[in-house]
Amino acid sequence: MICIGMLGSLDAAEPPEAAVASKQLIKAVEENDFNEFIKNGEPAFQNLDKKLFEAVSKQLDERMKGGYDVEYLGDLKQQGYHVTLWRLRFKDGSDDALATLSMKGDKVGGYWIK
Repeated sequence: MICIGMLGSLDAAEPPEAAVASKQLIKAVEENDFNEFIKNGEPAFQNLDKKLFEAVSKQLDERMKGGYDVEYLGDLKQQGYHVTLWRLRFKDGSDDALATLSMKGDKVGGYWIK
């Protein structure tokens, strides 16, 4: 492998607005609180199917109860959104999850946990 050069810093600080939104969304998933999850979303995000949210929340429930850490990984610009990437590392030793948060200004346009 040849490394030609690096741009920027690998220790980029998490954007404050995204950090607040990320914590709020993760907590809402952990507590299975649909209204808290959608409250700061764009209109399309607020129309999320509640059953889909509950299914994801249930799927992560046991892993989250065991504890987890959230780490900011970086950000992207995509289709007019500021997209931030977050690692959820579960203390039970199970596979990490990748959370992707898309925002325009202070509104959430999308949030996915993979």
